[in-house]
Amino acid sequence: MLADFAVVPMGVAVGVKELVAEAVRIVDESGLSYKLGAMHTTIEGDSDRVMDVILRCHRRMLELAPRVLTSITIDDRRGATGRLEGKVRDVEQVLAKPLSRV
Repeated sequence: MLADFAVVPMGVAVGVKELVAEAVRIVDESGLSYKLGAMHTTIEGDSDRVMDVILRCHRRMLELAPRVLTSITIDDRRGATGRLEGKVRDVEQVLAKPLSRV
């Protein structure tokens, strides 16, 4: 399973980077493969473990903020692995160039 998710703490008076770092720490310590994006994180693994990590991130944010919005997009394909990198690589292959610009 691939799951793209964002956990947004609301009702906090200052920036949220420290709060977001708390969620990313949970993802990182899970041992699952993931990619951090500017506005979301994509995680790959067994569906039960992936959903557990996302819920733990949501619950942690709820401890730190009075309101939390969590959005999740799931791509679940039986037997598929390595899709976190593979899906991007497939498009790069079609376009015959790398797509990451920093």
